[in-house]
Amino acid sequence: MPLNPVVSAVTERIIERSRPYRAAYLNQLSESIQQGVQRSTLSCTNLAHGFAAFPANDKLVLKQQKNPSIAIVSAYNDMLSAHQPYERFPRIIKDAVRAAGGVAQFAGGVPAMCDGITQGQPGMELSLFSRDTIAMSTAIALSHNMFDAAVFLGICDKIVPGLLIGALHFGHLPAVFIPGGPMTTGMSNSEKSRIRQLYAQGKIDREALLEAESKSYHDAGTCTFYGTANSNQMLMEVMGLHLPGSAFVTPNTPLRDALTVRAAQRAVEISAQGLTFTPVGRLVDEKTIVNAIVALLTTGGSTNHTIHLIAIAKAAGIVIDWNDFDQLSAVVPLLTRIYPNGEADVNHFHAAGGTGFVIRELLDAGLLHDDVTTILGEGLRAHCAEPFLDGAQAVWKPAPETSADESVLRPATRPFAPDGGLRLLTGNLGRAVIKISAVKPEHHRVEAPAIVFKSQEEFMHAYQDGKLNQDFVAVVRFQGPKANGMPELHALTPALGSLQDAGFHVALVTDGRMSGASGKVPAAIHVSPEVLAGGPLGKIRDGDIILLDAEAGVLQALVDAAEWQQRPHASVDRSANVVGMGRELFAMFRSTVSIAEEGAATFALPRLIVPTDTEVNLPKGDAEPFSDEDTHVQQSI
Repeated sequence: MPLNPVVSAVTERIIERSRPYRAAYLNQLSESIQQGVQRSTLSCTNLAHGFAAFPANDKLVLKQQKNPSIAIVSAYNDMLSAHQPYERFPRIIKDAVRAAGGVAQFAGGVPAMCDGITQGQPGMELSLFSRDTIAMSTAIALSHNMFDAAVFLGICDKIVPGLLIGALHFGHLPAVFIPGGPMTTGMSNSEKSRIRQLYAQGKIDREALLEAESKSYHDAGTCTFYGTANSNQMLMEVMGLHLPGSAFVTPNTPLRDALTVRAAQRAVEISAQGLTFTPVGRLVDEKTIVNAIVALLTTGGSTNHTIHLIAIAKAAGIVIDWNDFDQLSAVVPLLTRIYPNGEADVNHFHAAGGTGFVIRELLDAGLLHDDVTTILGEGLRAHCAEPFLDGAQAVWKPAPETSADESVLRPATRPFAPDGGLRLLTGNLGRAVIKISAVKPEHHRVEAPAIVFKSQEEFMHAYQDGKLNQDFVAVVRFQGPKANGMPELHALTPALGSLQDAGFHVALVTDGRMSGASGKVPAAIHVSPEVLAGGPLGKIRDGDIILLDAEAGVLQALVDAAEWQQRPHASVDRSANVVGMGRELFAMFRSTVSIAEEGAATFALPRLIVPTDTEVNLPKGDAEPFSDEDTHVQQSI
């Protein structure tokens, strides 16, 4: 099947838009590669520090400098059920690398916070910024210049994007990402959702809610719904940074351990001392990024990646925007129904055919680039496979030809929907994204008066006081990265869902995030620019009629244009959001962070080194995702 013309056109536009930045990035990468094995540049004193605590045999290997040294960068901690299994992984990796003739060193740990624990708490205001903190921590781990490749242990929300951003800033090193797998299935997602709504309505107490949540989140492993964590795992597979089919194998099983061994060995094989040197900065190119967007859309993945993929791409000198997501969504069919877009969890998805099935269907439909590099070599089709055990070793078989459950996973010829369900909304309220893969068609268009809130807590007080039993559009503003770190607003989902079930026409408009909790209520999220960046959400007043039309792509305040132009922006007291729970340490992040459509990032694109009297003309899409300031040196986001 030839490549879909829209996929081709979007890819070419990204290549052209990114040309100067990608060239600068690849030039930096080539210069680093030309230095050769990194520890060869270290003095004897440096090297002695680097392996002082190693066993004698490992010291000998590192002294010879011809054997690969593999860095382990881990987000292990006990607070995240998904990451707790990583406690065992370094020993497995070290033994596997040693058997392959190399040495693995635990290079550094990176922070890993659980959004499930911090939901609705002050700590959630650090969540988005933890991504860039993780990227910087990754850079510190790799800065010792001792390594020829790296393996990365991470799964959840900001952690995988942060690790990958950090890895791409060391793009001359090969990188293999090693997943940990989901916990086994607990309480059904439909029952969990029902109980949460009952609690929001005040019909059950906290003890009953906790009992239900404990049955849902009950063991080591990733939460089983298809939120940001499992979307991360899907993207790593389609980007070719995982071994095929490894994302959704449960932890602490023989197959999981065998996959970890093989991943560590593969890091040795693709190092500069191996036969297939594969630096991650060349692996992640424009086609790889397009493949990631397509995979996100076809699986109804987390809206967080309309921010994270932009930041990841920028780290590799690639510029994408929401126009790209929107245009691809129009031609990419929805192949999965995984909660919150369906009833099944990721274990059901894996059993029905999993990632290999999805990749093959998309390749056969001309919706993915096959001509990409992965950790297995050239061509994405090698990832149309699923792993099995042969003795103690992992082996692969072709992905199944048919889905084992078409209520969860379908072929591209019989999709759940003809498009990916992610839409771009534009109008006098700015630019926003909306995920409608779980929103019924009768709710795709809402026209109702605004009720304005400055926080989700204020919204919940109004809901609990019975003041929201009406048609309305909830405008929750001052929730962007500059305002308070852009926390996820999950507390709104059960309450809005309950109001919608009661027959009211409701919607949400916010400059904040909903992430994997985006569900059955229409929600225009990530509104850009945010209010503190001059965004027009600051002009809305209670009672203004808001039109949210997902089909037409419209987000509009139906206010007289002259009046709208003259309205001042609302202000808010943010003193409660800048101190306490460590928030004061992140003041520089809030002051320098870019808007959501530019990745909500605190780092810049690769530097453009050109003469100061040279004009740099850069093609731009409608979004104009970066400013023209100082184009002679670098674009700052």
